[in-house]
Amino acid sequence: MDFELSGEQRLLKDSIERLMADRYTFEARNRFMAEADGFSRDLWRHYAELGLLGLSYSEEHGGIGGGPVETMIVMEAFGRALALEPYLATVVLSGGLIDAGGNAALRDDLLPRIASGEMRLAFAHAERQARYCLSDVAATARQDGTGYMLEGAKTLVLHGDSADRFVVSARLSGDRRDEAGIGLFLVDAGATGLSRRGYPTVDGLRAAELALDGVRVSSERVIGTPGEAFPLIDRVVARAIAAICAEAVGAMEVLHGLTVDYLKTRRQFGKPIGDFQVLQHRAAEMLVALEQARSMAMFAAMMADDPDAAARRRAISAAKVQIGHSGRLIGQQAIQLHGGIGMTMEYSAGHYFKRLTAINTLFGDADHHLLQLARMDGGLIAA
Repeated sequence: MDFELSGEQRLLKDSIERLMADRYTFEARNRFMAEADGFSRDLWRHYAELGLLGLSYSEEHGGIGGGPVETMIVMEAFGRALALEPYLATVVLSGGLIDAGGNAALRDDLLPRIASGEMRLAFAHAERQARYCLSDVAATARQDGTGYMLEGAKTLVLHGDSADRFVVSARLSGDRRDEAGIGLFLVDAGATGLSRRGYPTVDGLRAAELALDGVRVSSERVIGTPGEAFPLIDRVVARAIAAICAEAVGAMEVLHGLTVDYLKTRRQFGKPIGDFQVLQHRAAEMLVALEQARSMAMFAAMMADDPDAAARRRAISAAKVQIGHSGRLIGQQAIQLHGGIGMTMEYSAGHYFKRLTAINTLFGDADHHLLQLARMDGGLIAA
């Protein structure tokens, strides 16, 4: 595989890194977190002006036709800055589902509005009983005249408290964990029968709980073929996992750098603690884990759109395992080597570790994906 960036990709990397370095200091992040939506609307508009919100959409829909590699570049920069904006929820997940499965009218209506920063969406899929099973959907959709009636509840809807619309998964037929029988529906945030409760997550972002009580959706708001949405969900979630793997690499890189700088400046027994060989070894172990994670994040980006579903799932799970293990090692070592300051709210190291911990659990933790790999590779463990 060729991991070299093209000229256009290098320009994208340089521009997004300059923007985040100029506008996203740790102090600025704390101010953005205190805003009503939990992120900076001003920066969201700036992302739109730079073309970041339409990065993966076609030119006719206000985008530039980029792919998972371009998304990787942006998400790695967001990881370094601990960005709070709903890029994953709106652009990668919801926008990705509409782009890949929506009818022409939906794409023409919504994708330009996402790209311009006018509209924010959230993907309402996770449910309390599902754990990490992507096909576990208990919310129901029954046909009602020319439309559908949705009932059920969704949990941990990323940035759901500030979304204008939701892409909601619901079951039309089959048992609760069947891959067949799932549909996707576009629901307005103000729809009758929809209620939401927003809250902050441990990593400083926002999420919401949704309750669906007789929410009516017209047939024009169905994404993809009713009852056959799982392959679409599986494909777009693979892109989202590749994106958060890149974000994690950005966060790990900063956390490793912070730790090395601290080892060079913190003095004990009359000299910098970085002079002690045992601490040098631990910093080296962090660097090895970082580079392993970086390689697997690149691999995930290259495989995220692979048409072979089995190969794609294997690559994405392998990347998620490595990201989870590397994130935990780097985070734990950083906190221990910093000592008490590492966990204070006023210092950034603990915040990076919180985000890495949240990324590990998003769409399945390292243990879950390791089990998935064992099941895929020769049936080592019975399903």
